[in-house]
Amino acid sequence: MKVLSVSSEVFPLIKTGGLADVAGALPIALKPYGVETKTLIPGYPAVMKAIRDPVVRLELPDLLGEPATVLEVEHAGISFLVLDAPAYYSRTGGPYVDATGKDYPDNWRRFAALSLAGAEIAAGLMPGWRPDLVHAHDWQSAMVPVYMRYYPTPELPSVLTIHNIAFQGQFGADIFPGLRLPAHAFSMEGIEYYGDVGFLKGGLQTAHALTTVSPSYAEEILTPEFGMGLEGVIASKAYNLYGIVNGIDDDIWNPETDPMIAQTYNVTTLKDRAVNRQRVIEHFGLENDDGPIFCVVSRLTWQKGMDLLAEVATEIVHMGGKLAILGAGDPALEGALFAAAGRHRGRVGVSAGYNEPMSHLMQAGCDAIIIPSRFEPCGLTQLYGLRYGCLPVVARTGGLNDTIIDANHAGLQAKVATGIQFSPVTAEGLLQAVRRAMHLFQDRKVWTQMQKQGMKSDVSWGRSAERYAALYSSLVSRGA
Repeated sequence: MKVLSVSSEVFPLIKTGGLADVAGALPIALKPYGVETKTLIPGYPAVMKAIRDPVVRLELPDLLGEPATVLEVEHAGISFLVLDAPAYYSRTGGPYVDATGKDYPDNWRRFAALSLAGAEIAAGLMPGWRPDLVHAHDWQSAMVPVYMRYYPTPELPSVLTIHNIAFQGQFGADIFPGLRLPAHAFSMEGIEYYGDVGFLKGGLQTAHALTTVSPSYAEEILTPEFGMGLEGVIASKAYNLYGIVNGIDDDIWNPETDPMIAQTYNVTTLKDRAVNRQRVIEHFGLENDDGPIFCVVSRLTWQKGMDLLAEVATEIVHMGGKLAILGAGDPALEGALFAAAGRHRGRVGVSAGYNEPMSHLMQAGCDAIIIPSRFEPCGLTQLYGLRYGCLPVVARTGGLNDTIIDANHAGLQAKVATGIQFSPVTAEGLLQAVRRAMHLFQDRKVWTQMQKQGMKSDVSWGRSAERYAALYSSLVSRGA
């Protein structure tokens, strides 16, 4: 089976979040199930710099007003189709924002162009290869099934995955003529959304199947609290909505072989984590005592509950805990966390920005990872925590709910607990969860048992890839 995957970011070429990890790992995980995937990605400067000896596969002289070329290249085991369109992607900022952190004003055109290129490839415009199915990811490529629906081309089955429904790609109606869609596409059944143009909304309406990244999140987005205004559209498609929990690349995230950590280890040599712990202490300037180190590896945003963490940081320190925080995001939240570090030198350390090697070291050296998200479609950092024996302390929502077994009485008695869940997602709820973790940490036998149980969890893509392959097969066999 031939699949075209379309994503705005793919690890290891370009990454701002979990979408890149998923879009990079899933094609590799699908290979054993007979699925051949080509992944279309924008030709950002970082992508163009990383690829070697690409082959020109398709010329698009007028892609929504700009020339573009589709290049094919193999990189890190993935077959990439790179959309080389300098007018859209050759920018000094990030994939979505400029150097000052503001959205590019033409993001609608940049990602409509990506989607249109995907639809052209799906229609067979690229010589020698045509997919059996198209898989689009999030709002940036959600227009692929829209173009497939409204262009006069043979329509293939399509899947749209919602990684985070909070990001919808909503733009003013004035952009509609620039999309080059027929007039009737601007309707409730198409891309019209409360008088605006909705990229994600259009994809939800036109894709043949919808997936999201955990079973709990699939249920949550049917409600007004989590559906972000699209719950009605999703409810109308609920018969074709599937919650498939993400996995991780367990070759990259493997404490036994990880080159990014100071000391490798496995479930039988947990004491070797102490070397990594010492490196974390040195990097963050923490005191070297027996108190647990709670780490945070996150975007510093309201969604991720970072305001709650800032609110309880002092209480965590007073209980004997230490905080190591890696991330960037809302300037006010960054400031609040740096202020906490200033008040509690040696107990709270903050490192701004994103640092992939440091994120590996923190999972390998910290005792627990705090994830107090108000909503979390799947989450990957808790899966990394399980793999590395860094016990997750998580809000009871979305994929966090589906992947962590709470250390309640029953879970501890049965020796299946892998972390701590809390609800409601408030400052007091988080503080109570940290208290529970501190109490459990005092019993080294129980804590070690939980670490080992987490490390034995199957967090790979195996079962999830099998479910995706089955979904693809069902759509292709019935012609969508």
